[in-house]
Amino acid sequence: MRLPVKPLVPLLLLALISGCGPADGVANSPPPPAEPSGPASDYPVVTGAPFTIDGVTYKPEDRLGYDQVGFASVWLDGANGISAAHKTMPLPSYAEVTALDTGHTILVRVERRGPMVNDRLIELSPNAAMQLGLTGDARAAVRVRRVNPPETERAALRAGNPVPPRMDTPKTLLAVLARKLDAQGEATGAAPAAEPVATPSAPPEPTPRGRKPAARGAAKPSTPAPVVATQAAAPQTRVPARPGRSEGPLVVQVATFASRANADRAAAALGGRVETTGSLFRVRLGGYADRGAAAAALAKVKTAGYSDARILRAH
Repeated sequence: MRLPVKPLVPLLLLALISGCGPADGVANSPPPPAEPSGPASDYPVVTGAPFTIDGVTYKPEDRLGYDQVGFASVWLDGANGISAAHKTMPLPSYAEVTALDTGHTILVRVERRGPMVNDRLIELSPNAAMQLGLTGDARAAVRVRRVNPPETERAALRAGNPVPPRMDTPKTLLAVLARKLDAQGEATGAAPAAEPVATPSAPPEPTPRGRKPAARGAAKPSTPAPVVATQAAAPQTRVPARPGRSEGPLVVQVATFASRANADRAAAALGGRVETTGSLFRVRLGGYADRGAAAAALAKVKTAGYSDARILRAH
């Protein structure tokens, strides 16, 4: 006896099997690759092999504590966004750049090697230079400090957009950084040492007119012979007793600038002069015949905001 065939059962089984097949296939297929975003866009970090520029070898390294002063120039071709070139920082990395004449500080993304000259520390894109306040042909004194900014700022710089400037660097720190840059120049021969050369001006003190205020034989001014005899008897013993009374011409050194324009403005405002020392420009006042006059000028300069001004012997 034949059992009745239910034609709908095989159809339902086929539909169930066919319905499960595609679902399993979709579940087992790999997801489409995601676009790189976030911190992953800054990796891999590249350092690269050492290279040489005009006999000087540079070794790129991944050093977090990088903090140097030097000079910046502007990359005129092929650079976009708020970016920079550096000889040793990893690519990419991020750095704060401070202009030593104004204290303005910006954040840049280091994306390429350079500058390919030894007297430049960093090379800025035109947009970065504009944000820092530099002109296209500027050679500005700067501080470069590697930092680790938040991802929001990284993303903005990756997209070629600026981020808000940092707080301006205080004048006291700018003066310290300027002295550090000055010392670097003197150590490398870029700026000759000025102050030690002034010491030979001390010997002219034992002249009759220079000695006269320090002479103790005031009772014999009308007799020239005793005056000469007094000087011959003790030509050097009275110099330490009255320091600063007869030091020769003195000057007030206001500040050292990397920009000639800034030096000219300071000199015009204070009634001083600009002296070129290597690649730097020093603003000075004087010379003054005595320390009292120099001290009065120094007080005026410090009132104008130049707290690191000092008195030096002219040379």
